[in-house]
Amino acid sequence: MKAYVFPGQGSQFTGMGRDLYESDPKVKELFEKANEILGYRITDIMFEGSADDLRQTKVTQPAVFLHSVAEALTIKDFKPDMVAGHSLGEFSALVASGAIAFEDGLKLVYARAMAMQRACEMRPSTMAAVINLPDEKVEEVCRGFKDVVPANYNCPGQLVISGPVGEIQEACKAMKEAGAKRALPLPVGGGFHSPLMEPARQELAEAIEKTQFHTPICPVYQNVDALPHTSPAEIKENLLKQLTSPVRWTQTVMNMTKDGATEYAELGPGAVLEGLIKKCNPDAIF
Repeated sequence: MKAYVFPGQGSQFTGMGRDLYESDPKVKELFEKANEILGYRITDIMFEGSADDLRQTKVTQPAVFLHSVAEALTIKDFKPDMVAGHSLGEFSALVASGAIAFEDGLKLVYARAMAMQRACEMRPSTMAAVINLPDEKVEEVCRGFKDVVPANYNCPGQLVISGPVGEIQEACKAMKEAGAKRALPLPVGGGFHSPLMEPARQELAEAIEKTQFHTPICPVYQNVDALPHTSPAEIKENLLKQLTSPVRWTQTVMNMTKDGATEYAELGPGAVLEGLIKKCNPDAIF
């Protein structure tokens, strides 16, 4: 069985999507529609913007989403057996599987980016990657801090934590003392997938409530519980919780494998997920 997976923030690069735009009229039409919906030419920034331009959350999220959805559009007879997306990538997966319309997905992604930006400005927070420490141990160390939580279960031996800037610095020291090979703060704008994103969750919830959800063409494995969903009501419910809950990517890959996935295709810029999936399932074929 074949699974299609969609990356999140961090996979962007200057020139992303240009080859798709220039070689496929359907993609060109999609990108121009996105420029119209957003009210600015995101394609100009994707094709020619600097790394700093592309790092702005309000640009990064729609850009990565667009690139992923465009790649799915170019696949003849796109018939996935299952889909999943990492964080922002979940929105790409929902559009590619037909659970939400492209226009709605883009509007949600932009609303999400702006809401996250505002939440970050309210209270400075960040994330850090903890390397080579069992998940249970990372969770235990996190419990020793007021607002530090596991945020991204990426693969065995790699867990990202979220929290206020000062606490994350202290938590990094504690992780190393507990035996982590490394604990490094990441160059991100805030402590995503943690309770610190509650103001953003509330703001995005209004937009999600107004969105129409449909039955997808295949099961969507969602970040919140790492389980497959086809019910529009369940998909919506899980999406409402996504910003303040951890991304359970390790568990998602394990569950997809258990449910019969042997072959994977990563749609979007970069190959970040390929590396993570191979650490969860060394037999995975790309």
